[in-house]
Amino acid sequence: MHILIDNKSGVPIYEQIYSQIKNQIIGGSLKENEMLPSIRGLAKDLRISFITTKRAYEELEREGFLYTLPGKGCYVAPKNVELLREENLKKIEEHMEEIVRLAASCNLSREEVMEMMNFSLEEL
Repeated sequence: MHILIDNKSGVPIYEQIYSQIKNQIIGGSLKENEMLPSIRGLAKDLRISFITTKRAYEELEREGFLYTLPGKGCYVAPKNVELLREENLKKIEEHMEEIVRLAASCNLSREEVMEMMNFSLEEL
């Protein structure tokens, strides 16, 4: 598992850890039932408080991305297809909002945007 902390980003450190682990799970680089570093071990590696790491792990567990075995550690939860679908739908909506914003700044018509989308969809 690879995590980079950017102290200048303005994003809380626990959120950076949370989003990077979540993206690695969704992207498949962290596999189902794979053991994650211990909370204290990751905190030590990143040179941050274990409380910060614990908060990120708890959030991931609350959302169904991790599970904990007491005395054993934290593991990547088996993929919940519906959860992953929902995550991807949120990403698509965010990208579509960005497309609409950019299209408006370029004075593109609805038809032009739809034509571009249809062209992109043909390549699938």
